Amino acid sequence: MQSLKQHFQVPYSYEVFFTERLFAPENRVFADFVQNFGNPSFRKKILFVLDKGITDIQTQLTAEIVSYFQAHSPADLAPEILVLPGGEVCKNDPRFYEEVIRALDEHGIDRHSFVACIGGGAFLDMAGYAAAISHRGVKFIRIPTTVLSQNDSGVGVKNSVNYLGKKNFLGTFAPPVAVFNDYSFLESLGERDWRSGIAEAVKVSLIKDISFFTWLESTADAMNQRDKSVMIEQIYRCASLHMQHIASGDPFELGSARPLDFGHWAAHKLEYLSDFKIRHGEAVAIGIALDSVYSHLIGHLTKEDVDRIIHLLKKLGFTIFHPALAENDKINLTNGLNEFREHLGGQLTITLLEQVGKGVEVHEMDFDLIKKSVDYLEQIA
Repeated sequence: MQSLKQHFQVPYSYEVFFTERLFAPENRVFADFVQNFGNPSFRKKILFVLDKGITDIQTQLTAEIVSYFQAHSPADLAPEILVLPGGEVCKNDPRFYEEVIRALDEHGIDRHSFVACIGGGAFLDMAGYAAAISHRGVKFIRIPTTVLSQNDSGVGVKNSVNYLGKKNFLGTFAPPVAVFNDYSFLESLGERDWRSGIAEAVKVSLIKDISFFTWLESTADAMNQRDKSVMIEQIYRCASLHMQHIASGDPFELGSARPLDFGHWAAHKLEYLSDFKIRHGEAVAIGIALDSVYSHLIGHLTKEDVDRIIHLLKKLGFTIFHPALAENDKINLTNGLNEFREHLGGQLTITLLEQVGKGVEVHEMDFDLIKKSVDYLEQIA
């Protein structure tokens, strides 16, 4: 028998820029990045894909982009600025990512050119998937517009759409070439979307950084009152923790562990069971509450720790229970665990809490204790 063994490493590097009024004429951060990326002498093209939820509110956005490129001319702007529906609907219907692919082809966006996507986390997921599978990877720029996408999903390396009734069944690991967190987009968020992303900050603080959790407790009222400076600090700290974990852990999830998805196994199922009426962050808050109670029942967290976590979630305005948890709970929650395991393959690996600020991996869960955790949340909700 003969064999050949191949081994190589590919370095990945991308920057997350924190700014405001990204397309204001005096703000050159976007133009300078595009112009100087790669070979500066090579004239590049760029296609913009916009979340309709943003353009409905910021009606001048497309005009601002056109004016910005006329003023700075860092690349050839595609004549079409594609506007598509955002939210989870764009991940459920293949017509939307196919429309992005159509525009990429029609406007000659090659592997040396860019797709710049402006929108929420689900929209970024969808457009990023389209970019990753076109020409085996078109340069992708993320411009997240929600708290959740600026502090979590928008700064990561994953892209996906839903398929066969399963969340993120089709997807790629394809890091962006840059992320631009424009805080001015937060001003247009409704109350639910303003709050929703904070669940991811609670999550990462619980598994990584107790000092961040304590800070969230002290600033919850300010965030509820839409204190922008406090929210900006939360986004920066949360994004930093997510990026540190991605760099130091298993960025392409070759193993079966996914610590950053603490609270997500039940959350993903809840989103489907509610027909996505529950925002992702709202479902994550419920998942965090469920897994925190379960962590207590198996002897990890103290009752005081659980009370502290539940209190913060409620203080932030989250609901900690949904009736779908208790409907056919054995079937729904069994399916949720199985789908979570299948998504990664191999051994079931769930992150729970050993203590506030420290996660721990387990490879099995007791359904009687899950049911007790659900009952507990229903009683105190």
